[in-house]
Amino acid sequence: MSSPRFTSESLRFLRALKRNNRREWFAAHRDDYEAHVRQPMAEIITRLADDFRAFGPEFVANPKTSIYRIYRDIRFSENKAPYKTHVAANFPARGLPKHEGAGLYFHVSPDEVWIGGGMYAPPQPQLHAVREHIAVNSRRLRTLIESPSFRRDVGRLEGERLQRVPRGFSKDHEAAEYLKFRQFLAGREFEPALATSPKFYSSLLTVFKRVAPVTRFLNEPLNEVPRVMEHGH
Repeated sequence: MSSPRFTSESLRFLRALKRNNRREWFAAHRDDYEAHVRQPMAEIITRLADDFRAFGPEFVANPKTSIYRIYRDIRFSENKAPYKTHVAANFPARGLPKHEGAGLYFHVSPDEVWIGGGMYAPPQPQLHAVREHIAVNSRRLRTLIESPSFRRDVGRLEGERLQRVPRGFSKDHEAAEYLKFRQFLAGREFEPALATSPKFYSSLLTVFKRVAPVTRFLNEPLNEVPRVMEHGH
């Protein structure tokens, strides 16, 4: 059973789209997009749906909902190019509202492959709940992201952070550095050639297996947030 991956045609299409980011060009090459970009992405997601059962059963992998639209939202953007020049997929955790909580994600572009996950823009009540969770369970988080295997396969936790420890938390807390985060991103960047390599799918799984326990940790307190908010009104 060969491992699903993209082809040189996939990258060629994305490079050409970058040069010709216009509706007429895309309409003329839509069949190439379907065959060389969307189809391999759907096959990868279908395989992930099987493999998630073993190490991340809470993540939703479905070609219909996981693939990001190729169309850019240009309503509020200076850049009016109509299409994204990368293909991306998102795997949220079941049971949380859409676009909320931490999930897994990867994208392929002419410049890079990025594989990872985390929490991109948590609303304030969620962010506060996650920080409280970190403050109480900092050893567990550190065990996950400071382990040699995480450092080797993923790197370190990234994301926007505050200059100081947020109000309400001790600046001497052992997890002070992690309490400053406003977004929690864990992932690894690869050369674009990985997308077409026989090692692509195994690399995807390796990173996802390391990042999944971190996203699970970040999601733990979120099941409580809506109820907390209801009591607050």
